[in-house]
Amino acid sequence: MDKVTCLIVDDEPIARAILQTYCSHLAILEVVGSCSSALAAKDALLQHKVDLVFLDINMPILDGIAFLRTLKRPPQVIFTTAYKEYAVDAFELSACDYLVKPFSLERFIVAVDKAIDHLQARGGAPAILSKDQPDDYLFIKSDSKIYKVLHHNLLFAEAQGNNTRLVTQQQILTPAMTFSSLVSLLPDWLFLQVHRSYIVNKSKITHLEGNRVFIDKTEIPIGSHYKEDFLRRLKLY
Repeated sequence: MDKVTCLIVDDEPIARAILQTYCSHLAILEVVGSCSSALAAKDALLQHKVDLVFLDINMPILDGIAFLRTLKRPPQVIFTTAYKEYAVDAFELSACDYLVKPFSLERFIVAVDKAIDHLQARGGAPAILSKDQPDDYLFIKSDSKIYKVLHHNLLFAEAQGNNTRLVTQQQILTPAMTFSSLVSLLPDWLFLQVHRSYIVNKSKITHLEGNRVFIDKTEIPIGSHYKEDFLRRLKLY
């Protein structure tokens, strides 16, 4: 099984040790280097194939944001920092996640899963679950039948009480599953939650207008708590 090669970059020894420990809990991760400065990290990137960098921001000489801007073909990056105020800059540089210290192992795993999704999307990811990964579909039970739904055919989904309404290019399905369960099954590099009751296929968006997103002629509200992250992930913020 291929590994996701990782580089840890942080000027604090304790922070590097915590990340090293967290990485050791995930068999898919292989730490190929641990650096105390961005300049050392630049050398490490020349010596190793690196898929993912855990990158601190507040470091001497060259901070993490400036360091990332110097890379022509950067790997996936998860920022690990004590400062919330750099989040917008981080996402403008296409970081796949932003962890504010101290963060839990659970939150770390969520961030790593996002990075692996991004690697799979660009065709550089290892097959981590089975030889058929990454799947581009899911199976949905609705009206006593089981349907295979291709990700690219799913336009959007809507919460309806304890059920969910899925709108595809061919049909509408109403499986007896919670909205949160469906969201957990969909790749977050393709599907964006825009409201507590709606998730949309990013590739199917036709236009935005005010606090609404349109998929063809269907108008979907953008919730105030979701708008900033939604626009950021569209690289509009």
